[in-house]
Amino acid sequence: MATLLLLRHGRTTANADGGLAGRQPVELDETGRAQATAVGARLRGLPLAAVVTSPLVRCRQTLDLALPQFAPTVEEGLTECGYGAWEGQPLKKLAKDPLWPVVQQHPSAVVFPEGEAMAAMASRAVAAVRRWDTRLTAEHGPEALWLACTHGDVIKAIVADALGVHLDLFQRIVADPGSVTAIRYTPIRPFVLRLNDVGGDLANLVMPRRPRRRSRKAESDAPVGGGAGSGATGPER
Repeated sequence: MATLLLLRHGRTTANADGGLAGRQPVELDETGRAQATAVGARLRGLPLAAVVTSPLVRCRQTLDLALPQFAPTVEEGLTECGYGAWEGQPLKKLAKDPLWPVVQQHPSAVVFPEGEAMAAMASRAVAAVRRWDTRLTAEHGPEALWLACTHGDVIKAIVADALGVHLDLFQRIVADPGSVTAIRYTPIRPFVLRLNDVGGDLANLVMPRRPRRRSRKAESDAPVGGGAGSGATGPER
């Protein structure tokens, strides 16, 4: 199946000020704009079958700078977690809230006051990327490469699902502003190819065309011994 590039938006004014933006219309700051331009240079030339985005302005600004040649499709399932009454609050203040240690240690149980459950955020985000991945694989073949621009906690939840780990462990995952995370889905399991990647060439994520006789099982096999690199997800049969 296709390969997904998860792009976190560039740094925002809220990130720089230590606040929790949530779904507020915060914009990229100067550093964030530079990050978007830099990641655009890395993405340039990749044969992206589709570009989708969270509806929030910071993601759309990132794509305007990184991939101006694309008209991204808005995907509501990739929007930021609904932090409710926490939105707009300084993180230093939130760290004193009784809910804070639950967010850190047991996020699957968290429902933000006047907001969304973290488990609900994870469920709709994972469903969105898997739906898009299935669609693009059917339209463009298993070598398709596509990009979704979204938010830190959303990316962490999608990565946790791909790794097969419980949402309660997702705080161990990092997704910095302007970073790229790559996941290749197959019929049996996903493969996490890049995580929080903020530099270097992305060209080797483009899959070569392979004979259609290659079995679905082989596509999902992990290489014993580590394999030859991310150009192949499993042993040839």
